Amino acid sequence: MAEVEIGLGKSGRRAYGLDDVAIVPSRRTRDPSDVDLSWEIDAFRFEVPVMASAMDGVVSPATAVAFGRLGGVAALNLEGIWTRYEDPEQLLAEIAELAADGGDKASLRLQEIYREPVRPDLVTERVREIRSAGVVSCGAVTPHRVEELTEAIVAAELDLLVIQGTVVSAEHVTSAADQPLNLKTFVRRLDLPVIVGGCSSYQAALHLMRTGAAGVLVGVGAGRSSSTRRVLGAGVDQATAIADARAARMRHLDETGVYVHIVADGGMATGGDIAKAVVCGADAVMLGAPLAAATEAPGRGYHWGLAAAHPTLPRGGVMAVGTRGSLEQILSGPAPDDRGDMNLMGALRRSMALCGHATLKELQKAELVVTG
Repeated sequence: MAEVEIGLGKSGRRAYGLDDVAIVPSRRTRDPSDVDLSWEIDAFRFEVPVMASAMDGVVSPATAVAFGRLGGVAALNLEGIWTRYEDPEQLLAEIAELAADGGDKASLRLQEIYREPVRPDLVTERVREIRSAGVVSCGAVTPHRVEELTEAIVAAELDLLVIQGTVVSAEHVTSAADQPLNLKTFVRRLDLPVIVGGCSSYQAALHLMRTGAAGVLVGVGAGRSSSTRRVLGAGVDQATAIADARAARMRHLDETGVYVHIVADGGMATGGDIAKAVVCGADAVMLGAPLAAATEAPGRGYHWGLAAAHPTLPRGGVMAVGTRGSLEQILSGPAPDDRGDMNLMGALRRSMALCGHATLKELQKAELVVTG
């Protein structure tokens, strides 16, 4: 791709967000009822290609079960409020009340709440609570704590593990005495599928795929709740990031014969956004803010990211998303207006039908045009 000159001494590639591209309809259309939205990763099959993001305002054990019964999979934050406190409902109500008052009080209170240590016994208990309901259990941890919680995760018989951070790399350089997590060694010794991320470049995605991960999260600072791009200056527009990861997947597939799934994480608010993410190369998407607006969401109409409670450098605050409807309405409708943030799967299904594609794999082959 041609580079754009930024100045005499520096050039860079032009990056595109999902708002900058559109799907080109093909020569045929389909009946929406003939479209298949299912997604498979490892031994698990899901009726909709959506993961609920591992954020405490989005996923509780109860919403994980509800979301699983609707055909998706929800990642519980295994370092979050549900594994630090026996009953965090009062704390969640307090966060919502402080956020409604405005100012920085909610963010400061978040930092206080998340100083409480993570309890491995609660990690095991929460995972078992989800598994006992008969849905796929999925949990997320950060790289620096995954070794510490491995025993509890294995004891709970977690089905799907997400190792997630603002940026996750296969190679971490440090002069500290403690050795960093070796993702390649760790992933290969676990007897369960692992999704790792985020990343936003071809090389980073390729290196993560070579760890043996079943999937890679793509997106750095793309979500509505994140201020990573403002605070750290890092990130790539989502359409370009997904397309670069798609190229890495093709190379990895050519080299190994192993297909690694791409999960687009952040920057999607409508069914059209999801469809464009798939065309760029995603197999599924991870949603936060759209699902935080569900009546069942534990955040009570508020939403915050993984890095919002960082003790020294928060990246994001508590964001108001309101309450739009039930999880089922947000996923499958009906939608009361044309905002596009309800009936997400209905919109994805109609987009696929309009463009003549029966499966997500077919949709990945659709043509895109740049509109921005």
